[in-house]
Amino acid sequence: MEDKQTMEMLKSRLGAENYQKLISIDNQDLHAFIARYIELCNPDKVFVCTDSPDDVLYIRNAAISAGEEQELAVKGHTVHFDGYYDQARDKKNTKFLLPSGVDLGQGINAMDREEGLNEIHDIMRDIMRGHQLYVLFFCLGPHKSEFSIPAVQLTDSGYVAHSENLLYRQGYGEFVRGGKSTQYFTFVHSAGELDKRMTSSNLDKRRIYIDLEAETVYSANTQYGGNTIGLKKLAMRPAIDRASREGWLTEHMFIMGVHGPSDRVTYFTGAYPSLCGKTSTSMLPGESIVGDDIAYLREKGGRIHAVNPEKGIFGIIQGVNSVDDIIIWNILHSPCEIIFSNVLVTEEKGVFWIGKDEEEPQSGFHHSGEWAQGKKDEEGQEISLSHPNARFTLDMSSLENVDARLDDPEGVVVGGIIYGGRDSETKVPVEQSFDWTHGVITMGAGLESETTAATLGKEGERKINPMSNLDFLSIPIGRYIENHLAFGAKLKNAPPIYSANYFLRDSEGNFTNDKTDKAVWLKWMELRSHAEVEVIKTPTGLIPKYEDLKRLFQTVLNKDYPKEDYIKQFTVRVAENLAKLERVEVFYRTKVNDTPQIVFDVFEEQRQRLIKAREEYGDYIAPDTLV
Repeated sequence: MEDKQTMEMLKSRLGAENYQKLISIDNQDLHAFIARYIELCNPDKVFVCTDSPDDVLYIRNAAISAGEEQELAVKGHTVHFDGYYDQARDKKNTKFLLPSGVDLGQGINAMDREEGLNEIHDIMRDIMRGHQLYVLFFCLGPHKSEFSIPAVQLTDSGYVAHSENLLYRQGYGEFVRGGKSTQYFTFVHSAGELDKRMTSSNLDKRRIYIDLEAETVYSANTQYGGNTIGLKKLAMRPAIDRASREGWLTEHMFIMGVHGPSDRVTYFTGAYPSLCGKTSTSMLPGESIVGDDIAYLREKGGRIHAVNPEKGIFGIIQGVNSVDDIIIWNILHSPCEIIFSNVLVTEEKGVFWIGKDEEEPQSGFHHSGEWAQGKKDEEGQEISLSHPNARFTLDMSSLENVDARLDDPEGVVVGGIIYGGRDSETKVPVEQSFDWTHGVITMGAGLESETTAATLGKEGERKINPMSNLDFLSIPIGRYIENHLAFGAKLKNAPPIYSANYFLRDSEGNFTNDKTDKAVWLKWMELRSHAEVEVIKTPTGLIPKYEDLKRLFQTVLNKDYPKEDYIKQFTVRVAENLAKLERVEVFYRTKVNDTPQIVFDVFEEQRQRLIKAREEYGDYIAPDTLV
């Protein structure tokens, strides 16, 4: 029987209509959780959002009426501005709350659980006074699916609530259906005190704390989506932890359908670090998209099935243009529901961003207030016409290339896994691993990518990023790798694993391929996943034959593919591969405390193959030499 005092408090604070919505969910623990944070955060008003279109519309209208969003000229479009210094994920103040004796390894930002809970609860005491609290229910994954995780979000930001309604499937019905048995994630967010521009004021008290034990994420004094849209990257941490305990995988991967011969669709997942081609690959014209960012993978019948826990896209808008990003460009100019954030708003209520291929406006309004060309911030730095991390948020149902199986509760069968990186001197454009273990270790765990001068610091600096998931791991890296190997051991039909690299340069420093060539590499992988093309075996993996690529360049891109280009792109660079192996091995020996021995064994096998090949053929081995 529920605590009478708790229920009376809820009835008083929610009002009759919202109280009835809440108690229609037969879950006393949920009621107690919501009651606790209503009392702690002390909002003036509470709104419980069901799955009804009227409730969802109420959230959008509330975000606009509160001034967190402004309507734009195109029907359905709104704009939101974060604070000038609240424009990105706050890695310093994003911490795991861990019980005594729990260690996630080097590089994991963590603190004592009790200390963290006390601090965040102190910060959140009365933090919602003067605000409205929104209680929202979501489903991470398709409805009525074994893949999916219900989630409840508490937030006093209409912008955050509106964003999540676009990005995630409504879940109120799942909570009603599941009742007492529902195992759910919980998220508590407050934007905190707001300034006159309706942006978070107390950034010195910005905190994002992840309590793995309770599967709860806390976020305070911030509005930027990466810190506040709890169900996105923040939810990955408890999901990775739960997956590790239950024997499935939570991955930082797109899911897409590649269309092959005779109307065949083969589904691929792909993990790429930032600025390595992940989004552009998942949105290739002619293919279909299931998801652009996160995937839940489970073994079913000896094969991998994947679902997208999201239904929308929270995408970086910088560089989106009418030539390279046709599908996104079209939707960003269409009347549908889209939230733009931290872009420039023109006098005509249009939007502009860095890299938009139109004439740049000389003035407008954005995250710094009124803006004109040459405006500088307090540090004397010139302020760009939009923020480099400006975003767009939309529901994928608006996209012309959305895959019909986005909401399939069984997921899609994975026909191939891709690990992509930015590598100017070592990796060939596309390569298949010898087997699951070789792919997981050399292409996934060994994923290394170069930074760019524009956004990530010193150009060419190489960073190891296991499975492109390092920033979001909530378990030790060694255990994460072991989970992948154990997952593969359960499969009767393990899909091929591939590496992709769109950034290889020649001796003069020029890219060896065009950015559109990725469409060919993808079509080759689709054929290879069905064993319909042969390969050349190299010391590091299996590469395409020239004749197959020549044919694909003609049929896919209608362009010639000279033999000299093939040789330049697919020559095995032995010295560079050996140097990369050394860097990755040093990382696992010095930065990872629990590296499985098999990782070093597979590295050593690859090293010996490269040494043997160099003894026979030299440092640079043309692909035809190995036929």
